[in-house]
Amino acid sequence: MGNVAFFFAMQGQMLTRSLLAWDLTGEATALAYINLVVAVPMIFASLLGGAITDRVERRRLIIIGQTLIAANEIFILILLLLGKLEFWHMLCTAFVTGCAFPFIMPARMAITMAVVGPQRLQSALAFTSGAMNLNRVLGPAVMGVIIAQWSFAAAFILSASLYCCAIACMFGIKRNHSMNREEVKKPLLKDIAHGFTYIRHNRPVLICLLFGLIPMFLAMPFQNILVMLAEEVWAVGESGVGTFMATGGIGGVIGAIWIVKRGDSAKRLNVMLGSTLAFGIFLALFTQTSNFYYALIPLLIANTCASASQTINNASIQLLIEDKVRGRISSFMMLSFGLTPIGVFPMALAADRAGAANAILAASLILILVVVGFFLFSKTLRGLDGSVADALKRSIKKSPDS
Repeated sequence: MGNVAFFFAMQGQMLTRSLLAWDLTGEATALAYINLVVAVPMIFASLLGGAITDRVERRRLIIIGQTLIAANEIFILILLLLGKLEFWHMLCTAFVTGCAFPFIMPARMAITMAVVGPQRLQSALAFTSGAMNLNRVLGPAVMGVIIAQWSFAAAFILSASLYCCAIACMFGIKRNHSMNREEVKKPLLKDIAHGFTYIRHNRPVLICLLFGLIPMFLAMPFQNILVMLAEEVWAVGESGVGTFMATGGIGGVIGAIWIVKRGDSAKRLNVMLGSTLAFGIFLALFTQTSNFYYALIPLLIANTCASASQTINNASIQLLIEDKVRGRISSFMMLSFGLTPIGVFPMALAADRAGAANAILAASLILILVVVGFFLFSKTLRGLDGSVADALKRSIKKSPDS
């Protein structure tokens, strides 16, 4: 319930803030600035957030972070009602949001393991992924209707209420500390450095992290140039982009449901490799399909596969790592949120030179080659199922319920 409320508000506010920034300035660059001031602190604060997650009580950290975001929404709401809102206010609150997320998400990931246990972790992460993708469709749609029928203030009232609901739900979860809470705390920078050391000496974790980040950098930025693609190939404009985004969200939900139905099967490698390859193949087919409605089919399948691959990858990493570094490693996984905006730049440059369809096609083919290369040249990746099985056994033995 808390996850659903939180992600609904988060996804809905992406649209609300963009529309409000446009309404205040009438400049397209305002949209870029809003996204930039969220992404930059998210990248730089992620490592700090992970280290702090491993040092403090995690439930409290999530509550503080979500309270900060809720206060942000209420602040904007008050300025809206008073007629005093200016664009720089939005930049400041977006920066605060970008700073808060790197503390919330690693702690949320770490606490999920404690709540559901290692044996049900993959299904729990699939449920979370499904909730995020469903809200990716519903959040902007509902907020768009509220803004059109009522006002921006009504949209901020709803989002603030949802964030407060998410905070209330966190009080129903037991307090959660890292298993190394009794150890003498090192300086914060040493804790961050230890995260890098842990990854360097734990090759399965390193390979999984790299394998998970590559699609986010190479191919997922296609979503950011869908506007250009929709106009160049199908001439469908904004309505077509909306249809594409909704189709992608539905595909993400289907992928999550597939992983939940599949259960915590030991054969993770085949699914992760196969779905990542399929993501690249169907994304390439999407760019080469001339009929708009037929193009929705490969787009749906591509997003289904991307969701399944990411869920399996995240679950594998969480099972491979020790609880005492869970926050720090989860913060490395958070970098994927920052890599996607960075990956937009080379794809956008290629789109300007060769067209959006060719740029996405090239990225898809590179992704396919990289995945094949990973499988052929990484013995560690090929042995992933065995590594995860061993780690799962150790986690079950250490679990308080075992």
